[in-house]
Amino acid sequence: MWNQKPSYRFEIDNFSEKKTVITSQVFVSGGCEWCLKLYPKGDGVVKLDDHLSLYLNVANPKPLGSGWKRIANFYFVLLNQSDKELYRSPIGGQESTPFCAESPSWGWRYFLSLSKFQKTGLLEDDRLIIEVYINIVEAFDGEEKDVSSQKEETVDINGFHVVATQVTHVKKIFAEHPDLAEDLKVKNQVVKTVYMNVLLNLIETLNKLSQNHSETELRNAHSELSELVEVGFKLDWLKLKLDEVSLKRKKADVDVKKLELVDLDFKMDPLKTKIEEVPLERKKSDNTDWSRVHQLEERLKNLELMELDLKLDCLKSKLEEVSLEKKKADAGVQQLEGSVKNLVIMVSDLKVELDNEKAKSSADRFLLVD
Repeated sequence: MWNQKPSYRFEIDNFSEKKTVITSQVFVSGGCEWCLKLYPKGDGVVKLDDHLSLYLNVANPKPLGSGWKRIANFYFVLLNQSDKELYRSPIGGQESTPFCAESPSWGWRYFLSLSKFQKTGLLEDDRLIIEVYINIVEAFDGEEKDVSSQKEETVDINGFHVVATQVTHVKKIFAEHPDLAEDLKVKNQVVKTVYMNVLLNLIETLNKLSQNHSETELRNAHSELSELVEVGFKLDWLKLKLDEVSLKRKKADVDVKKLELVDLDFKMDPLKTKIEEVPLERKKSDNTDWSRVHQLEERLKNLELMELDLKLDCLKSKLEEVSLEKKKADAGVQQLEGSVKNLVIMVSDLKVELDNEKAKSSADRFLLVD
């Protein structure tokens, strides 16, 4: 079943200047690490200066066991900076052509004609955006390798093999969220390690200053979080953090828009004055340029619409802020309720223990009297 959100979103700036292969960052989908490879002038196997070549690659197949394979359907969507769709590929991937050790990469050598692509004239600010959608049909992680030689290099924490530099961080996560992996569906150790690395990288990303997050980075963070939740990680706490970071990023954008709003007000005032002066000018001259008046009125309407849009964005941001505060409050209440339940259980256990001690003491006194 296809996910409505892309598995990954790849933004390329200054696209027209690119001549050689462009490789995306590694991302995770279906328990496997992937990356995209785009060849602006063809993949070099045959002379393809007039075509783009685009491939989906398994990024780090070496840790997977012998005989691993992924049967996956996938397709690409090309977008411009305004998120307008420029091209959508056919669906690729078949059971007869799985991703495996012999063929870790699949895609299209003749993906799109450059002449056709350039003629559209829709590539804004020379930025190309590629979204990939992946639907895993079957996944076999292969036979697990002997990891005895790696025991000195990794530490087992709650069933996850982590390297020494990650130990403190992972222990802290499990101390704060002991139920983190209680419902984890993944059993393969290599895949579990992949997901733990995704989680650690996601936490690191969200700990950055909010204004340093790009819109694409946050979109990919949402995709990664959905992937982790889908395989069984309990991450309500991290979702709250992501919502908070996203809101701060939006608030920063709103602050910029507020400045634009002030600037718009300055621009609109003289236009309004000019339009109000038109009837007076008409009395003085019958040769008034009414087309110019019409242009001024249209410009004023456009500015007023922009002002309304900016105000609407501000209201949306405020609403999201209130919604987030409510979620955080609800989470706090749930945490307190859990603490109260634990205290009730502890008190109940202590009462039982005390009753047992009293019964034992009474029995001892009875024996002494006898």
